[in-house]
Amino acid sequence: MSIATLGKKLTMKKKYDVVVCGGGVAGVAAAVTAAKEGFSTLLLEKSNILGGLGTLGLINLFVPMCNGRGKQIIFGLCEKWARLSAKLGYDAIPEEWKNGEPKEYTEVRYIQRYSPYIFALQLMDEVTSTGVDLLYDCIACDPIMEDNICKGVLTESKSGTEYYGCKMLIDTTGDCDVLRRGGVPTVAGENFFTYAGKMISLSSCQKAIDTGDIRMAFTGISGGNINLWGDKQPDDVPKWSGLTVEEVTDYLVTNQKLMLSKLKEENRKTREITHLPMMPQFRTTCHIKGDYSLKIADAYKHFDDSVCAINDFEHKDHLWEVPLRTLTRRDYPNMLTAGRSADGTGHAWDMLRVIPPAILTGQAAAHAACLAIKEQTAAADVTIGTLQNNLEKDDVMIHFPDEYVPEDKTVILHGKNATEIEGGHM
Repeated sequence: MSIATLGKKLTMKKKYDVVVCGGGVAGVAAAVTAAKEGFSTLLLEKSNILGGLGTLGLINLFVPMCNGRGKQIIFGLCEKWARLSAKLGYDAIPEEWKNGEPKEYTEVRYIQRYSPYIFALQLMDEVTSTGVDLLYDCIACDPIMEDNICKGVLTESKSGTEYYGCKMLIDTTGDCDVLRRGGVPTVAGENFFTYAGKMISLSSCQKAIDTGDIRMAFTGISGGNINLWGDKQPDDVPKWSGLTVEEVTDYLVTNQKLMLSKLKEENRKTREITHLPMMPQFRTTCHIKGDYSLKIADAYKHFDDSVCAINDFEHKDHLWEVPLRTLTRRDYPNMLTAGRSADGTGHAWDMLRVIPPAILTGQAAAHAACLAIKEQTAAADVTIGTLQNNLEKDDVMIHFPDEYVPEDKTVILHGKNATEIEGGHM
């Protein structure tokens, strides 16, 4: 067996208070929040635009941010960015929610389908205007660890291998890439046979002209089209974890071949693909094995260490609070996560991974990191009342009002009582 020995001595290029690895919506929220708190912040993004799955991955939807009965649950940067995205790009906010929370009862959900690329530009503006140091086309590789303390992170870019130091590190890669390589315990997931792009056709262009709405020009094209519950997943197609280069490649090639076969059956003069996802559309690859794992059974519970309240994007009424413990491990005191890699079990992981909770947990992770620096303590051990006050100042709902809790607290998922379901995706 041939063995390659790599030996490099690297001088720290710069040290930051907070280094955020991954520029999806959770990472942008974390970086912007830390910078606004006055802490030096570096945001590392491996691609050329910000937004992650919400832009590169073409999952361009603020899923419902209300309880399905006219009461808004999600605020903070998520509310700001949903409204911001509607100013320059698509505006899909329902009429009932155009001017904020409706005064009348409604079961219409508060959503926003946005232009992914315009929103990416807006996120860039948010980052640069708050004083975050942003590095594009820069991969966060291995963390530099001394025992269980992260001293910084190695990066690979056009500049070669470099070393950036940090007091606190927030992993928002979506896959726990940096935390895993630092030895933090994680839990692998699986992903179904789904892959979707966007295209235009002569008929869709005509619809856009007829309606005066450019959104109507786009239609969808898929490779695999299994829904996010995994219904009718083919027996001969694997459920990918997405944690090896071989799995990522197999997922992409399998889906792209299927998409190509569909194109061959159509009139080439009547349609064109406009967008292919520029990252795998995996939803659940890996999450931290945190100090606590949010569960379906935690619906309607209050947590003393809650950092945000969230709602179910598929069903009315279902409400959760997200404990700080889902973002931390006490034995890795200066490393946190947020978004898709927060700790949740089964459907609770699905609740954490979508855009609104990802943004909120990004804010929470940043505030926890900044407070840990101030208090010279582990992120898991910050003064929770101070952390919650800081988040409330950023317009985050910490505890949902008890009057929003229905008399029947049964959690129904996909038409079934949640107690009948183990695990599951959405």
